[in-house]
Amino acid sequence: MKPLTTALSAILGPACLLLSPWGFAVDFPVADTGQRTCYGLNDAMACPKKGQAFYGQDAQFNRKTPKYKKLRKGVIADKVTRLMWQQSPDINSDGAINGSDELDFYSARSYCQNLVLGKYDDWRLPGIKELYSLIDFRGTDPSSLTGIDTSGLTPFINTDYFDFAYGDMTTDGRLIDVQYWADTEYVSTTMDGYPTVFGVNFADGRIKGYPRDQGPTGATAVHYVRCVRDNTAYGVNSFVDNGDGTISDQATGLTWDQNDSGEGMDWQAALAWAAQKNQENYLGHRDWRLPNAKELQSIVDYGRSPDTTGTPALDPLFNATAIVNEAGQNDYPFYWTGTTHAGESSNHAGSFAVYLAFGRAMGFWQNTWTDVHGAGAQRSDPKAGDPADFLTGHGPQGDAIRIYNFVRLVRG
Repeated sequence: MKPLTTALSAILGPACLLLSPWGFAVDFPVADTGQRTCYGLNDAMACPKKGQAFYGQDAQFNRKTPKYKKLRKGVIADKVTRLMWQQSPDINSDGAINGSDELDFYSARSYCQNLVLGKYDDWRLPGIKELYSLIDFRGTDPSSLTGIDTSGLTPFINTDYFDFAYGDMTTDGRLIDVQYWADTEYVSTTMDGYPTVFGVNFADGRIKGYPRDQGPTGATAVHYVRCVRDNTAYGVNSFVDNGDGTISDQATGLTWDQNDSGEGMDWQAALAWAAQKNQENYLGHRDWRLPNAKELQSIVDYGRSPDTTGTPALDPLFNATAIVNEAGQNDYPFYWTGTTHAGESSNHAGSFAVYLAFGRAMGFWQNTWTDVHGAGAQRSDPKAGDPADFLTGHGPQGDAIRIYNFVRLVRG
């Protein structure tokens, strides 16, 4: 019998094969974020050297770049994740991507289940980890843009392969209304009781929970859909407690600190804290780093939440520091990544960084603090500043701004 690695290489080609540090093929290979620019507190900068401020950010650890390939008409394969994707969300085939292509959640699920494309008939609505594998952090967030000119914008998806359009302004939408459904329902509710489904916004580069049925306006919630097939093991973790303060994920090949930082810190301090831990030979290793956005999202457990399990959205093998949130509830932290969340505006081109909410994604909504986007959401915070300047949050749902977020280190 051929070894597993040899057999997989014969099927997928050598460029497709990813091995774990233990020598076997991984089922959940985490592709790189695409970020190649280094940033300081506000702007792009020359990438710092070891020992300098801001060393250790996303752009300095280029990992497995997505390798997309156009197959039969309308099908894109990613040789890294071994997922195949529907190229276009233009589901009515009228040549335009707009509001007429949006579906409610149940129709989106049914659409994928019944889709025949590229001679394949086993399409499905992607889970949130599958869908997030497509995010590309070369994108620029247009949230502060006034007007409808998108010529200077870069979406958070590779448009060399995937069809994309910004929000349909003709249907009372916004430029950033480019939400895509995932087939991952939140185990709790958001906005004081709405059943919720996670999705990815490829215009502004975020994961949020969206009302599944009707939103606060009473209208049926509709979003775009991009179907997926193949590699049904993608997104399934295989954690092992190594007994030395680390947790290995045999599905991704990454090794994690079992504990978090125990306290919040701003983004620059988080990078410096990782560097300090390496100097200390923390847990016997000197190659710890802040995870990038995709790496950190890979360990979210979307079957858990503070409201339903009394835990963070995280496997119980991990330890997480308890906090008290803006509503006075027992909760769990936001965690920094090394990924900058770039904006289109010159006054905040690089002043925000990505975090994942392992507790409730709080927002000041309808004059009260509540979970507006769900545990497992990915949003962004200013890299520095005073949280007291954001007493009612930021943005349409009043996203909580904490700035002093926690850290969970990764290596491998």
